[in-house]
Amino acid sequence: MFEKFVLEQIDVGAATLRVRHGGAGYPVLLLHGHPRTHATWHRVAPLLAADYSVVCPDLRGYGRSSKPVATEDHSTYSKRAMAQDCLRLMRELGYERFAVAGHDRGAYVAFRLAMDHPEAVSHLLVADAVPIGEALARCDAGFATAWYHWFWLGNPAAGAHRLISADPGAWYHDEDRAQMGEENWADYQAAIHDPATVLAMCEDYRAGLGPDRAADDADRAAGRRISCPVRVVWSTRDDMEQLYGDVVAVWRSWADDVTGAPIESGHHLAEEAPGPLAEQITTLVPSKG
Repeated sequence: MFEKFVLEQIDVGAATLRVRHGGAGYPVLLLHGHPRTHATWHRVAPLLAADYSVVCPDLRGYGRSSKPVATEDHSTYSKRAMAQDCLRLMRELGYERFAVAGHDRGAYVAFRLAMDHPEAVSHLLVADAVPIGEALARCDAGFATAWYHWFWLGNPAAGAHRLISADPGAWYHDEDRAQMGEENWADYQAAIHDPATVLAMCEDYRAGLGPDRAADDADRAAGRRISCPVRVVWSTRDDMEQLYGDVVAVWRSWADDVTGAPIESGHHLAEEAPGPLAEQITTLVPSKG
């Protein structure tokens, strides 16, 4: 897995991130979703490495990255804090300007990175996501029923982290080991069986309902928009179209230059459709930047 990639722990100030990086060319940062680790990209990263310098971290709290102590307002696990980690990571690796692609919760970090640091982000790809503020503003009974885990994981009073850690397999279910790949599956299993990681993943959702929504709402009220090219992709066997209809149109209220396309896949695009997802990234990001 990740042949010829370097695996290391990199101190980014507020956290230490486990990172795989390799390849040569214009830098592309790949951000995983919940409850995965950077290993979810193990089929995509090699497809990009011939033409791009590819960086795949575990987000703070996830996998084997450090777990900063949570604060009462949950800002420790805000997407703004995670985006700052990613910016510092890319600086540590020598990249001042780069493209970023994020899936699921990683898409929210990628969005915040592009919104807060336009000087650093040249291209943004988001997969299976709209901004958190957008999702919550549109939330109705249907969304709350289908996506109840946002509110269960996101409510500290529910104590989701304790219930999950009592039997991680019951909550996360068994995944298809062959589809994930053996090493990716093992990395995922280690993550979901670590109570500290489970708590940090819940803090991610708690931040989503608090400081992340507040940041999105403040940007919308101020008229701030993403200025770099944005590519939106979504899996055909998930519910993005049912929830949002024209997904590209939703993103056009947040960015100036938006294109998009569906990918025939279930939710975990990097594992189920690595070739089409890599192609979408190369369509967005010229190999020379």
